[in-house]
Amino acid sequence: MTLPRRIAHLDMDAFYASVELLRYPQLRGQPVVIGGRSVDAPKHLPDGSWRYARLRDYVGRGVITTATYEARALGLGSAMGIMKGAKLAPDAVLLPVDFDAYRHYSRLFKAAAASIAPLMEDRGIDEIYLDLTDVPGETRELAQRIKDAVRAATGLSCSIGVTPNKLLAKICSDLDKPDGLTLLGREDIPTRIWPLPARKINGIGPKADEKLAALGIKTIGELAAADPLWLQEQFGRSYGSWLHEAAHGIDERPIVTHSEPKSVSRETTFEHDLHARQDRSQLSEIFTRLCVRVAEDLMRKEVLGKTIGIKLRYDDFSTITRDITLPEATADAATIRRAAGECLKRVPLQRRLRLLGVRVGHLESRADIESASMQPGEQGGLPLFE
Repeated sequence: MTLPRRIAHLDMDAFYASVELLRYPQLRGQPVVIGGRSVDAPKHLPDGSWRYARLRDYVGRGVITTATYEARALGLGSAMGIMKGAKLAPDAVLLPVDFDAYRHYSRLFKAAAASIAPLMEDRGIDEIYLDLTDVPGETRELAQRIKDAVRAATGLSCSIGVTPNKLLAKICSDLDKPDGLTLLGREDIPTRIWPLPARKINGIGPKADEKLAALGIKTIGELAAADPLWLQEQFGRSYGSWLHEAAHGIDERPIVTHSEPKSVSRETTFEHDLHARQDRSQLSEIFTRLCVRVAEDLMRKEVLGKTIGIKLRYDDFSTITRDITLPEATADAATIRRAAGECLKRVPLQRRLRLLGVRVGHLESRADIESASMQPGEQGGLPLFE
């Protein structure tokens, strides 16, 4: 007898902000924003009080990484420019990002969840899918055990949706945030899922949502009622068919417990636009550092890559990429830098730059390459930057 699927999506609540509140519990209940570059950390003053950076004091082009629920109530949210956010809530506290801390707590919550439900799909630093189908226990009690284990391991809350598949679980984990626990069966789709906006389906992006709205479809229920052939005419056969199935809660994707990375990349957005010639020394240092960090990532993942690429974003927000394929896969920083430098020769550098990135693709497992030993190359110069 095949058991009905029980798929959970676990999403940490305002993850980065919640980690920071563990460090600064006195900020609980206040609007707090995480993000930006060169943001001063809170300072404990001799009289016992604290001094915090505020949104109104920030100058730069940094964006909000995340915000507490109190800050979200004021209109602040991830990916919003910090200076724009300052107009909405100038007195909100601004904290610098600390990715080392976030990765630490990410490992803790995932280990706690996996100790109860070992079949886990890692979807990023703050979310996972779990297959509970063969895990003993009643569904609500099991989900609560996972939530309790996460809180015990991290001191943080999470929200869980448990449904027959990944698509519905992703939607449901967001329905009762924060600290939510939502169970949903197929019989609940008309009442719980269909009234929601169509964009709540993971896979319907801004452009598709805009087109659906122009066609008179705003909710998942309206999408479910649409003729599937008409959807295929409007969106193409594959995506149109998927829209119809998704609106009816159909999703047979399995939990993927392991996946090979397709590429490894590092990029940075500059605090101020830089010019290839006027700021060549600074750009050269940044370029080298990116290549070194990509090489370190490759070594840590035990993979090598053949395709080396660069990404540039100009001051007018236009973006350009170039890549080159090497005869042999590498994880050597100097080799990556030389190849990326060759790519750089093929792009115009008259405009000022706001972003620089380095990418290595066409990855192969180091263990699968018998002759993986490579001679370290000499430090290459950065064309036009040096």
